[in-house]
Amino acid sequence: MSRLSRRLYALLAAVIGVAFALPLLWALSSSLRGGSEIFQHISRLSWETLIPSSPTVANYAALASGDFGVAIVNSLIVALVTVAGGLLISAAAAFGLSALRFKGQGALFAIVVLSFLIPFDAIAIPLATLFRDLDLTNTYAGLILPGLGHGLAIFLLRQFFLAIPGDLVEAARIDGLGWWGVFARIYLPLSRPALVSAGLTLFIFQWQSYVWPLLIGTDAAHQLGPIALANLRGQFTIDYGQLFAGSIVLTVIPLLIILRFQRHFTQSIATTGLK
Repeated sequence: MSRLSRRLYALLAAVIGVAFALPLLWALSSSLRGGSEIFQHISRLSWETLIPSSPTVANYAALASGDFGVAIVNSLIVALVTVAGGLLISAAAAFGLSALRFKGQGALFAIVVLSFLIPFDAIAIPLATLFRDLDLTNTYAGLILPGLGHGLAIFLLRQFFLAIPGDLVEAARIDGLGWWGVFARIYLPLSRPALVSAGLTLFIFQWQSYVWPLLIGTDAAHQLGPIALANLRGQFTIDYGQLFAGSIVLTVIPLLIILRFQRHFTQSIATTGLK
């Protein structure tokens, strides 16, 4: 590829990146304005459309002192516990579907694949009825349990596990290492990129979940971020400043996590399925 072509591709990538970033920048700018100032500079675009003349953090302060701050803490608790427990369950299931051989293994893997092809919203209502019968409404357990066994996370980890050489496992078995030791001392240390990718999948699934916490976490003490954001819209009035501030908070937290683990995520995607 010539130097001119590389520069043109770089310029095109920069233009596309700016185009995708503009809505986020406008939302960030709007979150730093008063509610009456947000739409003043939309009809005629200028530098003030993206840069507030007198920025203020009053919207964020109002959110932190209300139920929204509690909801963000709840979302972090639910998402982080889901990642910790879900990675252990998904990695163990992926290990069984890749390293072990048993009758019906292919059919079981097909069920795992089918599980993440079916939209969760399609089973949310009957599952919520079951959870109400088990008295799990308005509990952290009720919010966390559906996210622990995620089919996509199992699929990603299994595909990565298949790339681990079988000779390495056979050597460990000959040396007397049990299957649990093979899993904990060989598969997990070699699969850090895949674990990061699966962990991000679990985190995003819980962080952006709306229907399930709407059905299960109905009280203010167990309300999650997306539900609290929707509740910022009043029946007759809407404080758009707080609404944009809440949207920025819900966007920035997963964005920072993705940027932190971006290298592991891309490495996992590049090597998944190679054997």
